[in-house]
Amino acid sequence: MHKNIVILISGSGSNMAAIVAASRQRHWLERHGAEVVAVISNRAEAAGLAWARSEGIATVALDHRAFATREAFDASLMAEIDRFDPALVVLAGFMRILTPGFVAHYDGCLINIHPSLLPAFTGLHTHQRAIDVGCNVAGCTVHRVTADLDHGEILDQAAVPVLPGDTAEALAARVLTQEHLLYPRAIERLMALP
Repeated sequence: MHKNIVILISGSGSNMAAIVAASRQRHWLERHGAEVVAVISNRAEAAGLAWARSEGIATVALDHRAFATREAFDASLMAEIDRFDPALVVLAGFMRILTPGFVAHYDGCLINIHPSLLPAFTGLHTHQRAIDVGCNVAGCTVHRVTADLDHGEILDQAAVPVLPGDTAEALAARVLTQEHLLYPRAIERLMALP
C-alpha cells in the first residue's frame, strides 16, 4: 500500500530536507511504500518550497494572510493536503497554530517536532527558557498533534547537554542537529507500521 507524506513548512525547511534525504537514502518507497509527495507552505517566499521544487516534489503556497479567519485558512489548507491523499501530515517548522477542526480531520496522522524535551517548555523560546532555569539537558520531541499545543503522544525524543555559557542560539543549533536525525527516524517507524 502506498503511503503519501505531506510536509508543511513556513521557512527554510531544514527538517523537511532531512526527511526527504533520509527517505531516499533508506529507500522508504521500496521498504514501506512511503514517500514525500508534497510540501505546502503558508509563505510563498519560503526557501524550502524552492528546494522541494528542485527535488521534483509537488509544492503549494497558501498565504494565510489572504484569509479572513484561521478557520477559512485551515479549510483551504485541508483541501490542498487532501488532494495528495496523505497517510501522514508532517509539521516541519510550520509556524501556524492549527484549529481544532483541522487537528480532528487528521487525527492520528498529524505529527510535529518541538525543540524541547516535552512535556517541558511547550510553546516558544524553549532554548532560552531551558537555560534560564538551569537545565543540564535540552532536546527535541516528535509528537502527535492534538488540539492542546505540544501535548500529544510522545513518539521519540533526543537530548543534548546544556553547556556552561550556552546561548539560546548555540543550544538551538545543537538541538537542530538532533532534530534532523530524530524526525526521519520517527517517521520511518510510523511508516513501517501496518
